[in-house]
Formats: sequence, C-alpha cells, structure tokens
Amino acid sequence: MSTDKITFLTNWHATPYHAPLYLAQSKGFFTAEGIKVALLEPNDPSDVTEIIGSGSVNMGFKAMIHTLAAKARNFPVTSIGSLLDEPFTGVVYLKESGITTDFRSLQGKRIGYVGEFGKIQIDELTSHYGLTPEDYTAVRCGMNVSKAIKNGEIDAGIGLENVQMVELEEWLESQGRPKSDVQMLRIDELAELGCCCFCSILYISNDDFLAQHPDQVRAFLRAVKRATDFVLSEPEAAWAEYVDFKPVMGTPLNRKIFERSYAYLSSDLQNVKRDWTKVTKYGQRLGVLGADFVPNYTNAHLEWVLDETSEDPIGDQKRMVELQCDVACRGGFQRLPRPAAA
Repeated sequence: MSTDKITFLTNWHATPYHAPLYLAQSKGFFTAEGIKVALLEPNDPSDVTEIIGSGSVNMGFKAMIHTLAAKARNFPVTSIGSLLDEPFTGVVYLKESGITTDFRSLQGKRIGYVGEFGKIQIDELTSHYGLTPEDYTAVRCGMNVSKAIKNGEIDAGIGLENVQMVELEEWLESQGRPKSDVQMLRIDELAELGCCCFCSILYISNDDFLAQHPDQVRAFLRAVKRATDFVLSEPEAAWAEYVDFKPVMGTPLNRKIFERSYAYLSSDLQNVKRDWTKVTKYGQRLGVLGADFVPNYTNAHLEWVLDETSEDPIGDQKRMVELQCDVACRGGFQRLPRPAAA
C-alpha cells in the first residue's frame, strides 16, 4: 500500500461529533491499517465539495444535500459512508422572537442560514404556506447562526438540534432563563419529507481517488469504523481521549454537544438507500437536481455486515425526539435500539 498521505477535509473546525475521525488518528487505527491521514479544517465550509471535487483533497465530510448538489454541479464526489444519521435540522428560534410553530410567523423576520441551500429550502417552503421569499429577510451567517441570534442580528436561523440548539440552551441557562425558550421548526416536518436525512453528515471522496485507490479507501473506512465502535461502546473513555487529543473540545458545552450527537452516530457507516431516494426527490423539488439525476453514493467499500433498514422510520423519528429530550434534561448517552434482523 502506498505510504502517501490521504488528505481529509472536515466540514468545519473540529466538532464533538467528529470524534470517530480524530480518534482513528489518535489511537493509531490509521497506522494499523497501513495508511497515513492528514486531517484538515476549512476556512469556509461552503468550499469543501469544490475542494474535494477538484482533487486538491482526497476525502472529507459533507451533508447529503450538498453532496448531491456537488455532483449536479459536475464536482466528481461520491459518498462512501455515513458519520451522522438524520440529525434534526430546522429553523431555530427563541420564544421571545414572536415566532411560533406556525411557519407563517416567519413573515417579516430575519432568518439566518449557513450556505445557499438553507435559503433555497426556506424559499421553497414559503410557496406551501401562502408566503413568498420576499416575505422574510435572508441573512447569510455561515457557521455563526447561534451567535447571530444571541446578538439580535437575526430572529431565527437554520441549525441542528445537536449543535445550535445546545449552544442556545447553554446561553439561556447562563442568563437564568429556561432552556425550553429555544425552539425548532423542523424542516423535514414543514416539507413533509418523512426524514431529516438531507442533513446527514457523510464521508465523501473524490471520484478519481476512489477509483485509483480503493484499498486505501477501505483501509480508511475500517479505521473509522473501529473508532466508531469505540465511541459507541465506551463513550466516556472516548470523550476523555478526544479531549486529550483535541484540548479545545474540553468545555462543558462541547461535552453536551457530544452527548446530543451520540444518538445520531451511524453504527455501520452505511448509506441508506431509502434516505438517498428521498433526498434526491427533495433536491429535484428544490430545483437543484435534474429529473434524471442518479444519486452519488456507494457502500461497496464497507466490508462488514450492514444493519437492517428500519421498517418504521417515522416511529423512529418520534422515539428520537423523546430520547433527545431526555438527554437534554438529564445528560448521558442514549441510542435507539438497532433494527431487528429480518
């Protein structure tokens, strides 16, 4: 096997849910597989698919909707596995903003978004609720949605339940205010998607690298699968080792983000066909994918037995809401049971 380093670009600076990647490095799992991996962090998360597609970097992390859109823009990238499955994603707001569970309450509000697809999603939703894109003010915030809400620069913003909501809950608590004052309008429910999979975080690869170095890709995935197994079986020890390797992680806030991300970590790394089908149709509905678009994912490099697909994904979503509420209240590490084998 080549000793050339594999380059891997994360979707943002080191984040608690990146633990399997960094632990594969710190615990020597990459070395044990005979590969060297350079872990890189972007200055702008919007650049990740373009950088990987250009071949400047071999692999990286990106959300499913962005991975699909990258192919539509002729960036040659493919998902080779999943890191985070279906994290709840939506419009995050504080009760004092005047926003309610009615989407139409966004009229006249300033809504923050990370990248262009956030605006495309909200614009498309307006057509289903008697509004137009001109009925709200879109504010591009990058990864600073929580900060912009705190500073009063926006009334709400698109974020994740396991990241931005946690950041705002901690901020409210520091002010003696109830954590329940932060709420979310889930995009999957507003758009009637039946899953939050459009924001699943994936391991993606440059297509030429994937074709030319399949053995290195398999070795990489074996290493991160081994690290994922460690995180899921021993989360306390895994967190301690992650903080030791990345001291910036060692804050109470990051610990809580790690706890809230634990349930979303993919145990087998598989790309779930049903999810890709749903998000491809959603991308076509948004107008970012063509009618004949073929989704760009593969499970061919995952060498272990993959979990059965759940027969009750909607029920799983409801159970996940309850589970995450319990973790938010009590802390700790909880996951839904794996689907039973057929």
